[in-house]
Amino acid sequence: MPQLSTQEFERLPLRVHTFLAGVPLHDAWFIDLPRWRAGVTLDEFLRTAGNCKLDTCGCSKSSSLFTPSLLVRMLLDIRFFVGRFFGWDREPAATAWETFATRLTETDRSRSLAAAGTRDGFFRVVYRFENEQLVELINRTAHAAALSALVETATAYRFYLGVYVRRVSRFTPFYMALIDPFRRLIVYPSLLRSVRARWNQAFGTG
Repeated sequence: MPQLSTQEFERLPLRVHTFLAGVPLHDAWFIDLPRWRAGVTLDEFLRTAGNCKLDTCGCSKSSSLFTPSLLVRMLLDIRFFVGRFFGWDREPAATAWETFATRLTETDRSRSLAAAGTRDGFFRVVYRFENEQLVELINRTAHAAALSALVETATAYRFYLGVYVRRVSRFTPFYMALIDPFRRLIVYPSLLRSVRARWNQAFGTG
């Protein structure tokens, strides 16, 4: 599954580049989707895919674009078991961290189609524009954000996924180095293939 260089990703006309200035981009990915019809937005895709029949993966309707495969679910189960054992997934006290939502301007808030803090599976929405969404997750391993964007071209749509990671402790870089091989070789390629399957299910002509 294709990855983008930081330079190529940052050339895209997205709000996230200035919004998360100073937060390292960990990696960026894309997948091309068939152009069944013109004018599809990311918000429409999210809403339409949310109404599709969900697989038995524990996904909420709001997070249904990403449907983990059996192998990915096994890896996630192992990760959550270890996380519970070591207490990795406990969210720090609100006074100990600052949500990215504090960076929202009045213009951002007026444009957003979902309120900041809205739950989206394991994440919280920071903003959701017509073709760009940012969600965040904070725990004792990292403060992470995931950017989803949809761009229409003359022949296809391109779905982008960018992952940002802000260090919360000395453990963060070791944790990311530990999980990166699984993320890059198994998890993200599988999740992006599930985006294509959701797209075809939502907009395909059969």
